[in-house]
Amino acid sequence: MNVATDFEALYGAAPDGVWAAPGRVNLIGEYTDFNDGFVLPLALPHTTVAAVSRRDDGVLRLHSGDVDGGIVQLGVDSLVPLSGGGWAAYPAGVVWALREAGHPVTGADVHLTSTVPTGAGLSSSAALEVVTALALNDLFDLGLTRPELARIAQRAENAFVGVPCGVMDQMASACAEEGHALHLDTRDLSYRQVPFDLAAEGLALLVVDTRVKHALGDGAYAERRAGCEAGARALGVRALREVDAAHLPAALDRLSDETILRYVRHVVSDNDRVVRVIALLDAGATRAVGPILTEGHASLRDDLRVSCPELDLVVTAANEAGALGARMTGGGFGGSAVVLVDEDRAEEVAAAVRKAFAAAGYAEPGVFPAVPSAGARRL
Repeated sequence: MNVATDFEALYGAAPDGVWAAPGRVNLIGEYTDFNDGFVLPLALPHTTVAAVSRRDDGVLRLHSGDVDGGIVQLGVDSLVPLSGGGWAAYPAGVVWALREAGHPVTGADVHLTSTVPTGAGLSSSAALEVVTALALNDLFDLGLTRPELARIAQRAENAFVGVPCGVMDQMASACAEEGHALHLDTRDLSYRQVPFDLAAEGLALLVVDTRVKHALGDGAYAERRAGCEAGARALGVRALREVDAAHLPAALDRLSDETILRYVRHVVSDNDRVVRVIALLDAGATRAVGPILTEGHASLRDDLRVSCPELDLVVTAANEAGALGARMTGGGFGGSAVVLVDEDRAEEVAAAVRKAFAAAGYAEPGVFPAVPSAGARRL
């Protein structure tokens, strides 16, 4: 499968260029990004690839090699937020967001294909948005920085598609570097590349895809975001990022709504977990990160209540088989978990998880290593 050759077969001419943007997995820091907090994602080797040509006639043509159906043709002047459109809403939303921001995007022919698993909590939507934004940035010479492209992609998902996600996924896809995790401050989008060479320490990070599809547009994500914002208002702060972990007990004493209290406790403690994990990575003590991952899963399961039986089983089975730690990653309600293991025990732990799933009557999970990979780029 050659995306440029397929583009030419579809549109009758070679593309102006080919771009790629990766999915991501988040090591720690969940539901913190829309609370101005800290996150620590890394890019995966799985990418969405786009062959794109510029058009100057107001026509936007979109095609996916992974979805049944023909070319979706739209007019750039008539793009309407929240009008549906399935997968095509994501690249169309990027065109809309760029034009809303005053950038003169006058159309494009786009052909896409992806190896990022969909519905697995690995940011297939962000990869789709970021690769589109990067291609259009290059073709129309817009001069936008990587964080600016991530913000455009986030606006496409928030305002055009209708998913109230934070900016972590788009920043990870746009800005990650090979061999590193991205320590991102979502308040100002400042970031630092943190060396994350697991193989050098004899470690591996496994992604376990439960095969339980999750959809963040179903209201549960939005409800938690609204609850976090209500907690910030009740505490008199702009965002929960401003509540220090040392002062969390006193803050919780001021909250009367049990649900909001749980959400606040998760966000503040997970922000602190990011800080603790960064300190361990900087000290070369990656093995000690494991228990913090498991601690984070308990918070997501019990306080935020976004886990599911399959995710809980991954964590339990992996840890019982000798993993250093594990947790769900992403929005939850399905999707994937990450498992930190000694490299020489990775297959043993993966086998234990598969066996536990079979015993529970669940579909066999997908297991693969998370290799910290490069962010979005022109090929």
